[in-house]
Parts: sequence; structure tokens; C-alpha cells
Amino acid sequence: MQPMPYNDFQAGNQLAKNSEHNPSSIDIVMQKWYNDTMQIRSKIWLEVDGEPVLGSGRQALLRGIEEFGSINKAAKNINISYRKALGYISSMEQRTGKIMVHRQAGGLNGGGAKLSEDARMLLKKFNKLERGVNKMLDQKFAKVFDSQQ
Repeated sequence: MQPMPYNDFQAGNQLAKNSEHNPSSIDIVMQKWYNDTMQIRSKIWLEVDGEPVLGSGRQALLRGIEEFGSINKAAKNINISYRKALGYISSMEQRTGKIMVHRQAGGLNGGGAKLSEDARMLLKKFNKLERGVNKMLDQKFAKVFDSQQ
């Protein structure tokens, strides 16, 4: 007795080997496997002269600065060092020629940071781009993997 397949992919392979099943059965099992387990993922980022300006990490840093009003807290929230966060901000500012974060040094009342209007606009446009790309990829994925061919 042959062991039972433990997932739909193995079941599809089992059906392919078994001559008493017709191809439409294989297609149905493989289709279920694609639909139930496979998902498309993508990662986009913006560059200037081949150098990164904004991607998921820098996006999370800027969102954290907006939320916490602090570079240090934003950095801790995404598990990077304060120094690395400053490097990200500096490189974004150099590559875009725009101020991304307004900083206030600490002191008696504490410091703080807030996003510039340019940074907010960049985030807004990047989010819109990301949603559009993901929607397009989801549609293409469904078209390719939902077909019976």
C-alpha cells in the first residue's frame, strides 16, 4: 500500500502517475494547489543613479518617524540601529536633494523628528505605486495560474 500524499502537490503528482485518471483530474488538483497555497510576492524600490532611495525598510523607518516623532524609536521599532537610521535618512536626502526629516536635538524638553512635506508626498506616491503594482501582479497571477492550460 502506498502512503497517502500529504499535500495537493503530491496528490497531483500521484494522479499524473496513475493512468486511470484523466488529465482534467490532474488539472483540477493542480489548480487547487495553485489557488490554495501559492501566492505572488514582489518587492519594489526607488533608485537614483542605481542607488536605493525608498523601499520597504526606509518606508517603515519614515512611517515610524511619523508615528513616534523620534528617529530612535522608529529605528528600534524596525530593529535597526540609530546610526543606520541616520544613514538611511542622509542617503535619501542626498539622492533626492530634498529634506526628508526635520530634526530637533534633545535637551531639557527632549528632541524629536518629523517628516517633511516632501517625505510625506514621497511616501504617499510610493504607497500608491506599490498598491498599483500589487494589483496588477495579482491580476496577472490569477490569469496565468487560474487557466486550465
